[in-house]
Amino acid sequence: MTTANKKELIIGVAMLGASIAYLVMAYRVPGHDGIDAATVPTLLAILLCLLGLLQTLSAFARHAQAAESSSDTPDQPKPTVTEPLTVLKTLGLILLYVVLLGPIGFPIMTTLYLYLQFIVLTPVDRKIRHLPYAGIALVTSIVIYLLFREAFDLLLPAGLLNFL
Repeated sequence: MTTANKKELIIGVAMLGASIAYLVMAYRVPGHDGIDAATVPTLLAILLCLLGLLQTLSAFARHAQAAESSSDTPDQPKPTVTEPLTVLKTLGLILLYVVLLGPIGFPIMTTLYLYLQFIVLTPVDRKIRHLPYAGIALVTSIVIYLLFREAFDLLLPAGLLNFL
């Protein structure tokens, strides 16, 4: 097993262990029938368990795949390096989102943030797909806003869309 696979396996097992501990703590939160204070932590813990399991299985799959492929010329692409400029752009977008969330509102700012973040995270060698990015951002923003408003009975800042 290569060093990279060992690291992936360690990360997966650690994530799985932490998520199981989080799940145990989430079940200890007092609650009642329906959506309550324990619902979101429990859902997050279950999702984290799934991610930890997938990470661990992925490390084992890579190990098995590496053992099967015994070619003489390793033709692996270089791992991509996250550019510092991308990180700075992301931090700037988050700061802009937080500052303008109250006055402009959740639906508009979330749509704008997601759209711009998709553009920032698009690799340089790929074409920016504006229409799908805008569509995904808009639908996601609307679904989250309505979910919080209708299902959780929590109001997010509407800002310019106060008539909603």
